[in-house]
Amino acid sequence: MTEVYGVLHMTVREELERQEHRRLNPLASFADKTKGRPRFEEEREGDVRTCYQRDIDRIVHSKAFRRLVHKTQVFLQPEGDHYRTRMTHTLEVARIASTITRALGLNEDLAEAIAMGHDLGHTPFGHAGEVALTQCLGKPFKHNEQSLRVVDVLEKDGQGLNLTHEVRNGILCHTGDPWPDTLEGQIVRRSDQIAYVNHDIDDAIRAGILTNEDIPDAITDVLGHSHSVRINTLVTDAIQTSREAGCVMLSPPVEKALKDLRSFMFEHVYRNPVAKAEESKAKAMLAKLFEHYMKYPEHLPEDFHPQLSFDGMERTVCDYIAGMTDNYAIDKYTEIFIPAGWHVRG
Repeated sequence: MTEVYGVLHMTVREELERQEHRRLNPLASFADKTKGRPRFEEEREGDVRTCYQRDIDRIVHSKAFRRLVHKTQVFLQPEGDHYRTRMTHTLEVARIASTITRALGLNEDLAEAIAMGHDLGHTPFGHAGEVALTQCLGKPFKHNEQSLRVVDVLEKDGQGLNLTHEVRNGILCHTGDPWPDTLEGQIVRRSDQIAYVNHDIDDAIRAGILTNEDIPDAITDVLGHSHSVRINTLVTDAIQTSREAGCVMLSPPVEKALKDLRSFMFEHVYRNPVAKAEESKAKAMLAKLFEHYMKYPEHLPEDFHPQLSFDGMERTVCDYIAGMTDNYAIDKYTEIFIPAGWHVRG
C-alpha cells in the first residue's frame, strides 16, 4: 500500500495479486502466497509485477534462454529452416501449458515461468550431449538438475536468478521423480510431453523418416490423424479430465494412446539410425572437449576461472560444456583440434 494525502492506495502489483484471488481456482498457486526465494529481496517500490511475472522476465532475459535457439531438439544440425530447436520447443510447451492452465483457472504466470525455464540446462546436441557428459562424469548428468543449477547458480556471474520456490520446483520436477508440488508445475510436465511427441512427429515427417500413415491406427483413432488434431485432443482431454478429477491428468484411453505414441517414437525416431547418424560424432566431440579442458583448465573462459576454486575442475568444465550451443561446441572443437591453414601470400 502507498499513502497519498493520508489515503492508502493499492500498488499495481497488489491489485494484480488481489485479482488473482477473485478470479482463480482456490487450488491455484497465488503470487502473494509464494514460499519465497532462496535469498530475501526487498519489495521494489513501484514494481508492477507479481513475483511469478518477475520470474518470467528474469528467465527470458537470461543468457541461457537466448542460447536455446541454437540447441538441438531431436535432429542434429538439420538442413532446413523449419525444424524445431530447444527454443521453439520451449515456446510450444509454454503455449500448451497456458491454454490448460487458463481453462482450469490456475496461475498462468507461474506455468509460463516454469515452461520458459524447464530446459535451460539442456546440453548441445540434445540428449546425445546428456549421454556424453554422463560418460565423462561417470555419473548421471540430468538436464532438469542442470536447469535448476543454471537459475540458482550459473546465471548473473554466479549469483543466479533467485527465482521463487514454485518456479524452481517446477523446473526441477518437470521430468523424473517426484512430480511438481503445484498444479501449474504438473501442467507444464504434461505439456512438455504433449509438445515434444507431436512436434517430433512433425519434424520426422519433414525429414522423410515417418509418414502419418506409419502411426498405428490404434493411436490415431484416439488422438487424431494430424498434428493439430492430436494436440487439440490431448489438451482438451487434459482440461476436461482434470476439471472433473480435481487434479492434473488425462483420461485412461488418451493416457494409453499417448504412452503408446511415445513408445512408437522411441522405436522409430529417437533410436532411428538415420535420425541419430551423427550422434556418435557429437558425443565423441564433447568427450574430447571435456578431456581437453580437464587437462588445460586455463583454456576455459576467464569468467569460469573463479568457479574452479569453489566448484572444482570437473563441475566447472561440465557447466561450461553443458551451456554450449551446437555451433559453439563445433567451433571450439575446430579451434582446438583441427589444424588451421596458413594465411600467407603466394
